[in-house]
Amino acid sequence: MAWRPASNDRFYRMIVRTGQSLRRVFGVRFIVTGEDRLPPATPSSGPSRMPVPGQGAIIAITHFGYLDFAVAELVLWKKTRAQLRFMVHQGAADHWIAGPAVSASGHVVVGYNDRSLAYDQAVAKLKAGEYLAILPEAGVSRSFKVRECRTGAVRMAAEAGVPVIPVSVWGAHRLLTRGHGFSIRRAWRAPVRVHVGETLRYAPDAAIEPETERLRSILQQGIDRATADFPMDVSPGAWWMPADSGGSAPSEDERRTLDAQDAARGRRRGSQAPTP
Repeated sequence: MAWRPASNDRFYRMIVRTGQSLRRVFGVRFIVTGEDRLPPATPSSGPSRMPVPGQGAIIAITHFGYLDFAVAELVLWKKTRAQLRFMVHQGAADHWIAGPAVSASGHVVVGYNDRSLAYDQAVAKLKAGEYLAILPEAGVSRSFKVRECRTGAVRMAAEAGVPVIPVSVWGAHRLLTRGHGFSIRRAWRAPVRVHVGETLRYAPDAAIEPETERLRSILQQGIDRATADFPMDVSPGAWWMPADSGGSAPSEDERRTLDAQDAARGRRRGSQAPTP
């Protein structure tokens, strides 16, 4: 049986300090706006915020690259010393290296088929005062525009009675994203813009679909604001810029076509898998 350690605050803090150290080594600059919308720091008897029942929140993060979550995590940690829990796919939790880290960090594991258990665990953590991170696009947006969002963030927030705080991250995808590996040259003193959008609160009977679209719109507004004052020159046709801003990233129509092709390949792999 694979080793799965219990959630450990010290391990979490070690991961955060590792991220902080890497940021300092490469001189990555975080430029944050709307930081006052993040939850305030709360008194704690230890080096990190202790969950306070009734004071949880969902942090909804854009997903243009593989480091967006880490940027949001470090920004929140600096402001509140809060341990951010993530919704993690079962595939990562089953990995021999990632699995123990996922378990020790107290993340919520989303199963391959039945997601109801993860949903219930997430709602319970929110009610207990935890901060839960969700990437509502459920996949990297290759167009670098906020794509259609799933409804989980709004549904869980409405049920748990907690707010959703939209966090738009721009620039981290230049460091590592789908089709573009990590580059020391791009990472060196790289700027990363983070915009914290208006806090969203929902009644228990909130209209889920319209509110999910509203969340997507606010996340995109944050990206628009971040790109408008991004502190570096952009060459024409830059791969990391959206097509409608003069970049060479796939257009929204092209992105939807690529997403559909990926989904079809995934279905074919599933149908060819041996039956246990």
